[in-house]
Amino acid sequence: MDDALVLAGALSAGPAGRSWERLRDGVEVCWLYRNGEHGPAAAFLRYAPGARVPLHRHAGYEHVLILEGSQTDRTGRQRAGALIVNPPGTRHEVVSEEGCLALLIWERPVIFD
Repeated sequence: MDDALVLAGALSAGPAGRSWERLRDGVEVCWLYRNGEHGPAAAFLRYAPGARVPLHRHAGYEHVLILEGSQTDRTGRQRAGALIVNPPGTRHEVVSEEGCLALLIWERPVIFD
């Protein structure tokens, strides 16, 4: 089966009924794919209200699509439907006051300072 079709099926199924694991306190991850320790990846992230991801730097592009709730970073507060693109070299931390579900696609993994 074509890899693009497999990924399309994974995205259309959404995060319900998938396997989640703890990423940080209050933040869970559901991996769609990962290509090794330094390669591209995509995942759903689910933030509990008040959860945060500490300061980190982007080694490659990061695309964030907010699906539910909102998150706040250096660009301000972004709500459901927002698409955020963080270019390589940018740094930020993320907090979700109300909780959030987002789809993230990383060109390369982030680096925590």
